[in-house]
Amino acid sequence: MSAATSSLPSTPALSPMVMLCLAATWLVWGSTYLAIKYALISFPPFFQMGTRFLLAGVVLAAWMRWRGAAWPDARQWRNALVVGTLMLGGGMGGTAYAEQTVGSGLVVAFIAVVPLMIAALNLLWRVVPGRMEMAGIAVGLAGVLMLTQGAGFQASPAGLAAIAIACITWSLGSVLSQRSLPMAPGAMGFASEMICGGVVLMALAWATGESPAWPPEPLAVGAWFYLVVFGSLIAFNAYMYLLAHTSAALASSYTFVNPVIAMVLGVAVAGEHITGPEWLAAGIVLCGVVLMLRATTARR
Repeated sequence: MSAATSSLPSTPALSPMVMLCLAATWLVWGSTYLAIKYALISFPPFFQMGTRFLLAGVVLAAWMRWRGAAWPDARQWRNALVVGTLMLGGGMGGTAYAEQTVGSGLVVAFIAVVPLMIAALNLLWRVVPGRMEMAGIAVGLAGVLMLTQGAGFQASPAGLAAIAIACITWSLGSVLSQRSLPMAPGAMGFASEMICGGVVLMALAWATGESPAWPPEPLAVGAWFYLVVFGSLIAFNAYMYLLAHTSAALASSYTFVNPVIAMVLGVAVAGEHITGPEWLAAGIVLCGVVLMLRATTARR
């Protein structure tokens, strides 16, 4: 994971902008998983995510054009389509699909395995993890195996498959966006990715016959707007900024904070039930992530 920094700009690791982006991915994204569950009351998963990212992408692209940014060229649109399909179509679409049958707290606890997957994918570029990173991978995978044996995932094989696919595609999209599929500079690149990902998600919604409940519940509408503004326009752009300006390990460190926030919110607000062994498994996954981050920090 940490070797990705060799191809990134040498900006200060903890500049004010990086700190703001970290706060957005840590805190805002931790709450969006509960918002996804509330939005599901009226908006099915692919439709919910497709409309969310299409609106956010169009708004951001219009803003950047007004400020004088150039449209992406054909190659950048192609890259945005590939990355958007993986990260948004597979990653966010799979997450929302899983939350139909699995609690939001458990879903985000499983997503904590993303930094471990990114480390494994970086092996394709001959980036070999150090000893502490290998220890983190082993500990994290052990926690994930424990988590999949819990009552929440055992009751929903489809939910388990969906969140596993979501983690794999999100991780692959994250690595490719750093290493081989550059998009348009700055926020215009993020906007093109959201537009492309939104189109793919709407195609999935059409292919699966999804349709929203009408009229929608006020709670679902409020959750959807929260996802558009905070989850997409703020937190997602913050994550893409981190991918472009820091290491993959630091950019994916939100997975170390999000599970705690999401699991607490799921229990306290939504009344979700998480068993003791599931809490333990989530803690073990987080220990693996912490080992990975400590190794990356020491190497930097």
